[in-house]
Amino acid sequence: MDAKAWDARYADVDLVWGAEPNQFVRAQCESLAVGVAVDLACGEGRNALWLARLGWQVTGVDYSAVAIERARALAAQERPGVATRLTWRVEDVTALTLRAESVDLALVSYVHLPPELRSSMLVRAALAVRPGGHVIVVGHDRRNLREGVSGPQDERLLYDPVELRSLFAGIPATRVDLAETVERHTADGVALDTLVRVRRI
Repeated sequence: MDAKAWDARYADVDLVWGAEPNQFVRAQCESLAVGVAVDLACGEGRNALWLARLGWQVTGVDYSAVAIERARALAAQERPGVATRLTWRVEDVTALTLRAESVDLALVSYVHLPPELRSSMLVRAALAVRPGGHVIVVGHDRRNLREGVSGPQDERLLYDPVELRSLFAGIPATRVDLAETVERHTADGVALDTLVRVRRI
């Protein structure tokens, strides 16, 4: 889907992904030391908003102007101080320039791209993280196509934890702490996701 298609999808439904942060994002990030974060393809900002409530300075990036406008409106409803910790950008994450060692957390949540674009984005995300910081990746797992429910039906767009472990292992000063397939229970059944946690050292 292109930006116009996502604009239409976000305009058609209130909170496409809900208001709460993704369960795996919450589990991986809630105990991290607060710092500076970037949320790539943030959508309506549910994860970015949650991080800001914890005290993070967060930049949410998405190429859907409708999603970013929705995120700004939701931020304006937060308690005083939360909105001031949020910056929103309408930009394509496949062309986004990230300054080296500029953030403590790079979040990639359900960003499904062709392999070459995905790999490039993930490498740039990792290099943007300072020593001691983390990259958290969660997305529909390749096994989900045959064993799970919903999600993209193009296998090329799906994640594989073994492939991501290999990709991140090839980046200097980067350690993969977690790379596995996890279950996510939905109203339609059990979905399979890839979950990866990477630490810069």
